[in-house]
Amino acid sequence: MSGRKNMSEPAIPVIVLGGTGYVAGELLRLIAAHPRLELKAVLSDSQPGEPVAKWFPHLAPLYPELTFSSLEAVTEMTGSLAEPAIVSAAPHGVAASLIDRLLSAAEARGSRPRVVDISADYRYPTAQAYEAVYKHAHGAPARIAQFTCAVPEHLDAAPTRHVAHPGCFATAALLASVPLLKLGLAEPQVFITGITGSTGSGRSPGAGTHHPQRHSDLYAYNPLAHRHTPEITALAQAASDVQAEFSFVPHSGPFARGIHVTVQARARRRVTTAELLGALSELYAGRHFVRVTAEMPHIKYVAGSNYAFLSGAASGDTVAVMCAIDNLVKGAAGGALQWLNRQFGLDETTGLTAPAPGWT
Repeated sequence: MSGRKNMSEPAIPVIVLGGTGYVAGELLRLIAAHPRLELKAVLSDSQPGEPVAKWFPHLAPLYPELTFSSLEAVTEMTGSLAEPAIVSAAPHGVAASLIDRLLSAAEARGSRPRVVDISADYRYPTAQAYEAVYKHAHGAPARIAQFTCAVPEHLDAAPTRHVAHPGCFATAALLASVPLLKLGLAEPQVFITGITGSTGSGRSPGAGTHHPQRHSDLYAYNPLAHRHTPEITALAQAASDVQAEFSFVPHSGPFARGIHVTVQARARRRVTTAELLGALSELYAGRHFVRVTAEMPHIKYVAGSNYAFLSGAASGDTVAVMCAIDNLVKGAAGGALQWLNRQFGLDETTGLTAPAPGWT
């Protein structure tokens, strides 16, 4: 179904949850090009039987006959497979109970799925921490301990069977800020300005995504109150062993996909820009998807790809690190497949090395 190319190795069956959103569409696009993944089903309980190409016309050449599956069909399929991969693009507040239902049904039949969740539901270490941010009860608190949340570049291997991928803003902010904290380059008070494209608001249309309003405009929203801030704070501490205070001001940008963040902090000691870039390069040495350059990162360098471009500057007592990623790929679907590759013993770059188009 997925058109995988490597027939000499066994296929890894994949089930995608939350099938009609932008992140799910990116998962389907990336899975189709992956040499080892074989798409088995795409869950959309609201659209069972509907052609996937109706929602994603650009994917019609890859999935001309594929239709969305119901929850009952996906539950049955999960239990029938020995070790399927489940990638959830279901929204927060829905994903936790949905994943719990599938895992419970699979476990009852001796199946051992591996899950990567892209929602916020398993990013926090306790139900209380999650509920403090999202203001509703967690859907499956007993499952939380089975998940690890981290940017792949900040954790070599997950100690749990399942993984939660950080949010898109969090991914970019962490890639830029963790080196400053981990290497002792900056004081633990960090200021972040981030700009995201309209796809970060999801597929459902609203004032923030309506083209006449979003086009040629730039504005801040939820300044110093964005719900990704506690997530950034917790994951930065886990990756750097430094408890820092983050002040985050997100902005909506006049483009569809991509995130650009600027992280600033007071330097612990004076460094030159060259020394800062050297430290970033050393920390991310061997991390294929993180490119550190003297040139400032552009969203066009990463849009449509799983790469992150970083650069930095130092002047007086201030250090700044800039990062650009694709919110739908490195910040969501691509980062999730990077973890999935690891979970199944593949090189983490498998199926993900295509560069950005450059002209979009």
